[in-house]
Amino acid sequence: MEFTQIVACIIFLVSIILVITGWIDSVLAALLGIIFMIYFGIMTDIDAFKIVDWNVIAILLSIWIISGYFGKSGVPDFLAAIILKASKGNIALFVTALGMLAGFVSMLIDNVVVVLMFAPVVFHACRRFKFAAFGPVLFVGLCANFMGTAMLLGDLPPQMLHSVSGIEFSGFIWYMGRPSSFFILTFSYIFTCAFFYWKFSKQYKGIRMDMASMAGEKPLDHIKDKPFAIITCTIFVLTILAMAFRPIFGYTLGFIAMWGAIFIILFFEIFKEKFSVEIPDVEHVLAELDWRAVFFYVSLFALVGGLEHSGVIKIVSDAITPLIKESLIVGSTVLFWVTAPIVGIVEHDAYILTMLYVIRDLATSTGVNPWPLYWMLLWAGTLGSNLTIAGAPALFVAKSMGEKEDQRTVSLKEFLGITAPYVIISLICCYIPAMIVWVIPFAK
Repeated sequence: MEFTQIVACIIFLVSIILVITGWIDSVLAALLGIIFMIYFGIMTDIDAFKIVDWNVIAILLSIWIISGYFGKSGVPDFLAAIILKASKGNIALFVTALGMLAGFVSMLIDNVVVVLMFAPVVFHACRRFKFAAFGPVLFVGLCANFMGTAMLLGDLPPQMLHSVSGIEFSGFIWYMGRPSSFFILTFSYIFTCAFFYWKFSKQYKGIRMDMASMAGEKPLDHIKDKPFAIITCTIFVLTILAMAFRPIFGYTLGFIAMWGAIFIILFFEIFKEKFSVEIPDVEHVLAELDWRAVFFYVSLFALVGGLEHSGVIKIVSDAITPLIKESLIVGSTVLFWVTAPIVGIVEHDAYILTMLYVIRDLATSTGVNPWPLYWMLLWAGTLGSNLTIAGAPALFVAKSMGEKEDQRTVSLKEFLGITAPYVIISLICCYIPAMIVWVIPFAK
């Protein structure tokens, strides 16, 4: 290793350690890492700016803006009310079905936003029917984080894969003549939720919700302004469809998403007097965005870009090449089961982005098909991050809200008693179809 490569590794590792431990603010830690990389000549300030994939940042910002309006429409509460009535007092069925719904919604909306949408529904049922909130709301957080990688819009890792490989929206449904992320994760998700339904059935045995008190309530009552909800959902769906058919339009995904966000803001800004719900002004909409997360993701691209710029990514790629060339099955298996515990305790976005570059360079230099490795990395990286709050911000939000609602501090043992089985079951249920569909067919 050359001096600049050693320095780049040290700066990157120190920055990520500071992010994980929280000794200083995560955004500040990442920005300091970039400053030091520039100072030591690993890259220039212009390089750092160009390395960032601004298309991905535009997607994040735009979808967050549209999601904000969707959350105010009352549609999530409407769907939850339907589930509550359909459960007919069965707590295990209610919690499992609500978690499953949260997971499918998170395919299109950031998982932290999904937790914030669905947690009040959990708390409402818990207060009304007198059962603890922590387990159910943590389950919602786990489910929201699970399905974020099933489609392009739900989480940062699939957007990073789009940035590195150029895969389109439809590629997450069907790619290279075979089912891809949506189908593999949905299969795994159904089995994982079925296991937890069995677990919740034992936990809540003999406890039921008295649904007689809800006899006069209608799910549609949660949608206070139906025209607002219809218009919001229509714009959301049209934006997603436009992104799905991006190759026809020829624009980048970020540009299309940005137009969706601008249109929804402009429409409600002009016609806000026509609706009974309170329409936020532009300043309020922008203030609600998680700008810390935006700066963190920008910094993340630049930090990993510094590793690539200095040649560190190439060194790692060369180191794992013999294993992959010897056996794609062994290499994919090692990548999957090594990734899962790593992302359980470190910031998974940084790890996934780094390894995506490693796999890309490996494929370029050896001619190995990168897609079995891309998918194994992405799926293990997403599912493994559900182990701790360090791996998944959605779990941090769910844990904090659950503890506040129950007015108690949850022990690590109790927390891992829910997350560890969830991670193990989901990884096993994902590994088997992933190997059958995406690894074995490409193995020599």
